[in-house]
Amino acid sequence: MGETEGNLEKARGVRYTEGRFQWARWGESALRTSRSPQSRRIPVGLKEVVLAGPRGFCAGVERAIEIVEEALEVVGAPIYVRKEIVHNRHVVDALGAKGAIFVDELDEVPPGATVVFSAHGVAPEVRERSRGRGLRVIDATCPLVTKVHLEAIRYARAGYTIILVGHEDHDEVIGTTGEAPDRIRVVADVEEAEALEVPDPSRVAYLTQTTLSVDDTRAVIEVLRRRFPGIVGPSKDDICYATQNRQAAVKELARQVDVVLVLGAANSSNANRLREVAEAAGARAHLINDVRDIRAEWLDGARKVGVTAGASTPEFLVRELVELLETPGHTTVRELRVVDEAVKFALPPELMEIAREAGKPLGRSSPLSS
Repeated sequence: MGETEGNLEKARGVRYTEGRFQWARWGESALRTSRSPQSRRIPVGLKEVVLAGPRGFCAGVERAIEIVEEALEVVGAPIYVRKEIVHNRHVVDALGAKGAIFVDELDEVPPGATVVFSAHGVAPEVRERSRGRGLRVIDATCPLVTKVHLEAIRYARAGYTIILVGHEDHDEVIGTTGEAPDRIRVVADVEEAEALEVPDPSRVAYLTQTTLSVDDTRAVIEVLRRRFPGIVGPSKDDICYATQNRQAAVKELARQVDVVLVLGAANSSNANRLREVAEAAGARAHLINDVRDIRAEWLDGARKVGVTAGASTPEFLVRELVELLETPGHTTVRELRVVDEAVKFALPPELMEIAREAGKPLGRSSPLSS
């Protein structure tokens, strides 16, 4: 991220062709929001729309969506997905249209059927129930979440009380806690960290949810280190690369614009944290699911608007938002890129084995391709 200001402002991934905004990364999605952005253009006379880079899909989300799409190709519809594969309704609806059936619990899945576990991970008891029902499981848990699970198991076996920094109602935290429910204590903020009591203060470890605010988590860990000087933690930060990169980008973005619009679902932890980071950096910020949520008064007096997207948000939603905000011939659109990403995760071995058994090669198709 040590690029100069001039390099930061280069519009990488964004190009203009005959005055129309084009996209270098993702093609057109089969799913569009129900109301055309052009018919809802907000006449605010914006001087500039600035896109954060990176934004949108991370490697774990791309992998999870690809797993569902490949499973549909190899196994055939329907396949079942426990919980939302990622926290974005547009993604869920698009995959549902292709034959995926989303369920809350495994008892909604017919015995012997194929079920995909979401990117957020599951507790061991969920895996046990799937075996008991004879389900064929494909695990789409993000490898970075799996890393946290393995750390929890290791610390629990060593006799530590594990302090898990996160939100106790989030699917990821529920899954991680399930690895050692008698050993794990969940704390969400500095106040809870200050009040926490543990059986043996000399045997304490900490882990974090992967999608938290980097700054807020740092503050909680500082409290834990002060209260428990011998506390141990992972050798590498649990907050994933994509969360850190998107927060770094939106922090810089917020310094250059009047308003930041964050595309993401209300139940997406990383999208909510992006809004909070933008506000903490001094910009007015709003979380929207898509263009239908935007309110004209949010942009009153704004000359520059920043746009970013949570790690579960497809790029076509960014395109629709830019089309809504842009006044052709008047509004400049550029990208503010703070770091490039080239992370790619392998598909799970169980999916590759199913494909081999079926004699069908995996196509590694683009997520949400039509």
